[in-house]
Amino acid sequence: MSAASAEDRALFRDSARGFLADNATTADIRRWMATDLGYDREIWQRVAGELGWPAVPMDEDHGGLGLGLGETALLMEEMGAALFCSPFFATVCLAGSAIRLGGSDAQKNEYLPAIAAGELTAALALTERTGRIDAAAIRAEVKADGDYFILNGAKRFVVDGHSADLLIVAARTPGSAGETGVTLIAVPGDTDGLARQALATLDQTRRQADIQLADVRVPRGALLGELGHGWPVISKTLDLGITALAAEQAGGARRVLSLTVDYLQERVQFGRQIGSFQAIKHRCADMMVKVESALAAANCAADAADTGDADFPMLAAMAKAYCSDAYFACAGESIQLHGGVGFTWEYDPHLYFKRARASAAMLGDAAYHRERIAVGLGL
Repeated sequence: MSAASAEDRALFRDSARGFLADNATTADIRRWMATDLGYDREIWQRVAGELGWPAVPMDEDHGGLGLGLGETALLMEEMGAALFCSPFFATVCLAGSAIRLGGSDAQKNEYLPAIAAGELTAALALTERTGRIDAAAIRAEVKADGDYFILNGAKRFVVDGHSADLLIVAARTPGSAGETGVTLIAVPGDTDGLARQALATLDQTRRQADIQLADVRVPRGALLGELGHGWPVISKTLDLGITALAAEQAGGARRVLSLTVDYLQERVQFGRQIGSFQAIKHRCADMMVKVESALAAANCAADAADTGDADFPMLAAMAKAYCSDAYFACAGESIQLHGGVGFTWEYDPHLYFKRARASAAMLGDAAYHRERIAVGLGL
């Protein structure tokens, strides 16, 4: 459970917001997204060294701050508002969570302090050609070979997989199906037989990669958890990941509304600021309702995780479904209210629109998570 008080969270938020305002401007984002890496290593080291963001959810025994998903979601919200380019989501929220939930003591001692210090980046290689996140979609295979495991297959849409120092790969034992046989293997990024390529994506502010595994050989110690029993760890990791992503989406929607209101107060038509027209006010009010509801949904899910609420998986699915729709709707409305300049390169709404569209499909779209909720309710 998170130990941070409301006052501490407010200070934490102010610190994050101030740092991003000074060091992640629109000009910075546009510069970083044009690089091969997709982010600035120096800024990432400052985030880790000066602010300790990667250490937030890590246990104190592993160099962390011992805080909860509530604080992680708060950071994701602020990073989403700024479109901050960094390996935080892939490293801390996905791969880091898998290690914390399924890793051995030796693996935690090796990887988590390095992640907390910003010295190691990691990625969760789960999805394949279909982009689906259910167990049945996993086709990559892992075979035992004496003191080693051999991996073969392909992964796709791996967030920051092109540059991660460590890959947590989901594969299955030969002849297995469904959730049975799913296994997690830690694979260093420089392992022989591993080929990685960054994909051309709609959202240029977040890199995704294609991963090829051709007879990749790793020692037995690379196994996370038990052979063939990795799905429970993946399932929990996904719920934590989609909650963090929902918070990021809510933050993006919040910033989109702010950008739009600022523009409407500047743009003059028929001798008046267009924001003064009642029809425009109604559309902004609708956006505000979506933003506030998205923030509430994401925060509720994060708090449920920190308090051990049994309904957390359902609340996480609810948050991801709602925040995906809300962010995309707000981003689209922002472009419309900006008029002809809304989708031009010089203005920012198109960047948020692309992030909103990409994030909506990431880790299961709204329809997928609504179906999860329906199944959970027995409908």
